[in-house]
Amino acid sequence: MSRMTPLDAGFMAMEDADRHVSLGLGTVAIIEGPPPSGEEMRAYAHRALERHRRLRLRVRGMGLGLHVPVWEEDPNFSLEHHIRWAALPAPGDEAALRDLVATELTARLDRDHPLWRLVVVENLAGGRWAMLLLAHHTMVDGVSEITAFESLCDPVDGEAISATGPRENPSRSGLPATRGLLGSMWWALRLPYTVPRTAFGAIRAAGPVLYAAIAPAEASSLNGPIGRQRRYAIARTDLPQVREIGAAFGVTVNDIAVAAIAAAYRRLLLSRGERPAPGKLRIVVPVSRRGADAKAVLDNRVSAMIPDLPIEIEDPVERLLAVHERIRGHKSSGEVEAERTILTPAQWLPFWLIATVFRLAAYYPQRGVAALATNIAGAPHGLAIGGRRVLEMWPCIPIALRVRSTIAILSYVDQLTFGITGDYDTTPDIDTIASGIRSEISVLSAHARGVAAAAELHHHTDTGTGGEQPADRS
Repeated sequence: MSRMTPLDAGFMAMEDADRHVSLGLGTVAIIEGPPPSGEEMRAYAHRALERHRRLRLRVRGMGLGLHVPVWEEDPNFSLEHHIRWAALPAPGDEAALRDLVATELTARLDRDHPLWRLVVVENLAGGRWAMLLLAHHTMVDGVSEITAFESLCDPVDGEAISATGPRENPSRSGLPATRGLLGSMWWALRLPYTVPRTAFGAIRAAGPVLYAAIAPAEASSLNGPIGRQRRYAIARTDLPQVREIGAAFGVTVNDIAVAAIAAAYRRLLLSRGERPAPGKLRIVVPVSRRGADAKAVLDNRVSAMIPDLPIEIEDPVERLLAVHERIRGHKSSGEVEAERTILTPAQWLPFWLIATVFRLAAYYPQRGVAALATNIAGAPHGLAIGGRRVLEMWPCIPIALRVRSTIAILSYVDQLTFGITGDYDTTPDIDTIASGIRSEISVLSAHARGVAAAAELHHHTDTGTGGEQPADRS
């Protein structure tokens, strides 16, 4: 057995506190050719199980609420608990697939078994089929969700298949699953002395992040109560085009994605008759803390920063550069280490206390954070399942804590796809976000071409290879 981290246990408690929330992270793959048989699909799933023993572990709670839950082998493990089949109604178009994804995002994962689900979708137009992998946020973050999906795929270039152990280990948790009765009693007696000191250090280090999360912003329709149903939309963009924009303005792909999201929300607010004021769009941007040596491990290694997006800026290039500066400032401030600062000492606290904090967060009517956007690096090379090419990949993530829309960005080969999840009742105009993202990328691309053309002209002028030649003054 291995213990959950406080963050993972907190996600579980947060889901328990809000019946409107299901914290499953998803990846949708659109695949060429006919769908596989049940036997073939089970073979692909077994391939993933061979690579990740973690997929066989379920959650078990600890008595009296003194310790966080643990992961243990599911004694009744069966792939029948995890693989489902669905068929789209005619004409089997993309809209029908997006509706199915939205529905799957509302269905909670079964706590009696390992927290993942695989849905095979038939009747997709164009002689294609789709596959949706959902895994709970206690099991995976965005990066390891993609790792889990890739483990279902055909090995690439003789890729070795090796089993990995459970996601927790002493270097991650620092604590065994149990301490024994005397150890627990001594630990409990020390709490009045250790908790205040730990709490003071954590709050002092992470104060700016906590303030950004709870300080109220200007009222916005982007924030408020959410229901049980979801909407799902996507925006496709060209990754080489995005990289050209980055080269022209000296910014990253992530900067451009966040700037496009800022422009999309600006358009959405204007269409709703709201003023895109400074400080109105405070957004959570998860940041991976996963090293290269941990890419193949299924777990949750994510922190976050909470910048204000400059939706008040009208000029696209100026807005992009403002996003770049704000994100750079948040990264250099050490904000992304705040989660570790708070949660590393929290592993010494009783689970009931951790759970209470997360449940209070679920009930708290916050209006400081209005959206969430996460950027996930997918496979730079094409994938296949049973020899069938994976044509596209879409990311999908949940909504929670009164945040009515979230956006996941996933790269795959030469495509950058934005998967947008929204509350059904309060985000009927979710397609405005998708169209706003596509439009902003096009506008920035046009500006980048202008910068590149001007630079080329300047280069030719300086080297005397274009235009009028300088006069001979000898």
